[in-house]
Amino acid sequence: MMHFEHSAEVWRDFPRLVPGVLFADGITPDVQAGARAAAFTSVAAARLATATESELAEIQAWRRAFAAMGLKPTQYRCASESLLRRFRKEGTLPQLHPLVDLCNAVSLAFAIPVAVFDVAKVTNHLQVRYADGDEDYLTFSGDLEHPAPGEMIFADQAGRAHARRWTNRQSAYSAVGSATTDALIVAEALHDSAASDVPELIAAVASELTAAWAITPEVAVLTPSSPRFTFGQ
Repeated sequence: MMHFEHSAEVWRDFPRLVPGVLFADGITPDVQAGARAAAFTSVAAARLATATESELAEIQAWRRAFAAMGLKPTQYRCASESLLRRFRKEGTLPQLHPLVDLCNAVSLAFAIPVAVFDVAKVTNHLQVRYADGDEDYLTFSGDLEHPAPGEMIFADQAGRAHARRWTNRQSAYSAVGSATTDALIVAEALHDSAASDVPELIAAVASELTAAWAITPEVAVLTPSSPRFTFGQ
């Protein structure tokens, strides 16, 4: 049994936060997700036809959050803004793994960051918190980094950082791959309609997982009064 949560300091500093989470077991790499992902990317294309990603309320809220953390928003972007920017320029996204492809497509449609972690690579519990400065972060190029004290990270009980600068970049260590069977999916938003958009996003992902893998994921939308998601029971 594991749990996911945001620290009290995160809720204090970002009271508009709305996190949604899912736990899925029974994931395999042999599902064809292209058509399902395309339905969501078409929504993103329609949105980008009338506005750039930086003009979307969802992205503007994350830019304000990054600025509040002392990050230059045009240098460090939340994951959904990076995806939208790449999709706008290239018209497509690379195919990585059916679960990741689906979640990326949903992230594009909603303009909300969606992180996907291989639960087998997470030690005990995962918390979004400010870094102590001694945590380990593995880049996709194989380099080991140590987030600076005070940086927002996803950290497990072993002191491993599974994401840096909050929703900016995940670690290669817990990235979903062909051997992944259990996954934790986290969506976070800060914009005005997040309280309705995040549950809709979570429901959409859950529906896609059920259709593609014939599984029923555990889901929750977290709040300051109910900040912990316990899963894998």
